[in-house]
Amino acid sequence: MIGVLNNYLAQFNRISIPGLGTIYLERIPAQSDFINKQILPPSLHYRFDKYFDLPDKEFFSFLAAQREIPDYEAIKQFNEWAQHFRDSIKNDQQVEWKEVGKLRRDGSGEIVFEAFSAVKSYLAPVPAMRIIRANAEHTMIVGDREVSNKQMTELLGEAPEIHVEKESWLVYAMVIAAIACVVIFFHFYRNGISPSSFGNQQKIEFSK
Repeated sequence: MIGVLNNYLAQFNRISIPGLGTIYLERIPAQSDFINKQILPPSLHYRFDKYFDLPDKEFFSFLAAQREIPDYEAIKQFNEWAQHFRDSIKNDQQVEWKEVGKLRRDGSGEIVFEAFSAVKSYLAPVPAMRIIRANAEHTMIVGDREVSNKQMTELLGEAPEIHVEKESWLVYAMVIAAIACVVIFFHFYRNGISPSSFGNQQKIEFSK
């Protein structure tokens, strides 16, 4: 029975055991391993879900075809096998599912699934070198325009010059304002604050 169930699990990526749960065969995508300069191939691992235990509709047809028996006989045999499987776990026995993993009850009575090592893969890591082309040219969309990365670099390169020019103008204005404030301060310090301190008070006499 286990051999047929493993075949179904490999083809349909899951198999449900009534009253127990479902074992899934999940695929992990390829991953980058920059430290070792390689791309790791996709891999497979098993996962157990105790909240779903309803077999798929095509499962019993698959089981009947594999064992060359009628559908009703396949249903009967599988239910008997599932009952024995559940009873073994309920009796605090650790049950091994060949090539998949182990199932047992923990102290609180919950079903615990421990998968065997990762599913054997015939794919090998691929060497990968990260190449950065500093002067490579490509296009990009900016707003409603299509520009190259070189054009964008030139446009961005102009902005700092304008910014510096504006900053320089502001600095000069602040220096001039500071000097003017110092001159005004000494003027009032020497002459005091009075109407006569504003403007030139020198008298000019006109001869008749």
